[in-house]
Amino acid sequence: MSRLEQSRQLPIYKKAELLYQLVESIVASLPEEDEYIQSTKHLMLEDAMILPAKIAGAEAGDLYSIRMQNAAIIREHAMHLYVQVGALRFHDAYKNIQYIQLIRKEINEFRVLFMEWVDSFDTNNHIWDDWGLFNPLGAIPPSEDED
Repeated sequence: MSRLEQSRQLPIYKKAELLYQLVESIVASLPEEDEYIQSTKHLMLEDAMILPAKIAGAEAGDLYSIRMQNAAIIREHAMHLYVQVGALRFHDAYKNIQYIQLIRKEINEFRVLFMEWVDSFDTNNHIWDDWGLFNPLGAIPPSEDED
């Protein structure tokens, strides 16, 4: 089984796919004539689309630093999606509050899976991040001779 096929079997990947399907459904039900709603639709779809792609990228990269970079991007887009979906509650053009609550519940479940997934990253399999952001706790920088 390829790395991509393996990543597609992960609970976090399956949840990301479900979120994308739910966002596609909510976007299809939003009114076309509202400019704010139109821009929000695009942002929600982009955020939802990035989640499974970055999970697959993190799994394919395997290195801790690459996985953490992807995890940071996933976190950012999931948080954006949570806010964008929630903001629909305050717009007169959308009244299906139950659907908003469903998607936000699924994002919360995704967050729990995300934390478990990140905890599974192998901190011993890393390359040094010169920017210092994605080095595992306790990692020792390479000597100048190793550069």
